[in-house]
Amino acid sequence: MLDVRKLRLLRDLADRGTIAAVAAAHNYTPSAVSQQLAALEREAGAALLARTGRGVTLTPAGAVLAAHAEEVFAALERATAALAATRTGLTGPLRIGAFPTAMRTLLPTALATLAREHPGLDLTVDELDPALVPARLRDGSLDVALVHDYDLVPIAPDPALETAPLLDETMYLAATRPLDLAACRDERWILAGPGTLCHTMTIRACEAEGFLPRARHHADDFVTVLTLVAAGQGVAVVPELALRPPSSPSAAAAAAPSSPSDPAPVGPSGPGAAPVAPAGVVLTPLRTRRRTRFAYRAGTGAHPSIAAFTAAVRAA
Repeated sequence: MLDVRKLRLLRDLADRGTIAAVAAAHNYTPSAVSQQLAALEREAGAALLARTGRGVTLTPAGAVLAAHAEEVFAALERATAALAATRTGLTGPLRIGAFPTAMRTLLPTALATLAREHPGLDLTVDELDPALVPARLRDGSLDVALVHDYDLVPIAPDPALETAPLLDETMYLAATRPLDLAACRDERWILAGPGTLCHTMTIRACEAEGFLPRARHHADDFVTVLTLVAAGQGVAVVPELALRPPSSPSAAAAAAPSSPSDPAPVGPSGPGAAPVAPAGVVLTPLRTRRRTRFAYRAGTGAHPSIAAFTAAVRAA
């Protein structure tokens, strides 16, 4: 019988690439990780690792076992979720991750609802870039997260995770006068930080119009971005949620999707008021869209705490 804890180390080695990285993630020493993986090889009756200089790689047998590990972990998560469903009341920690605009517009009302309806839940929230979420879900330091990607910058599926759609947003060009994207070839731009999804999305949207944007400023906070636009410092691309007021409990009755599996549209084509530009800023809708999803470990979507969270956010 294969030991699940050792199997998790093998899976993490496939994800992280080095024994040192796996050791750091689990607060083990590299020697302890190596010993556990050697024990797993004995249990499997096959060589799972091959030495390559100072490092190791997975053998074909190791790669097969690591791939099947995801099915094992998902089954365990489903069993845990089913067991939790037999208990009365929701208790214990629920660790949530979210990106900044979701923190401002979606979570306050949802957290207030959860605290009122399920006082036994211990809610904690980390604000972080969606690119950091998969690793945090896999290592168990998050239980559920709000993530986003763009139709121009899709994120590859992760076999360790599952997602459910929440909403699709219109992206807007923000400037001090009416402009379309093609007319911004010679404008100065306010871009998100290099390496972020928003930065990559803006680059690709401009490339589709035949030019590269010339960056004057870099800012990741959309309130700052819009303030700089209003000050005549450049043009920028911003999402719908950046143009919404902060969430409040009175907004809990805002429109939700007709089916839990259908994303709710926002913006002029969806429910709710049209986005409001700050004074001095003109908004032009673009073709590109941002898609927000729930993300959680495979098999945990039916866990009562996660189901309660997703329901509260949809209501918000």
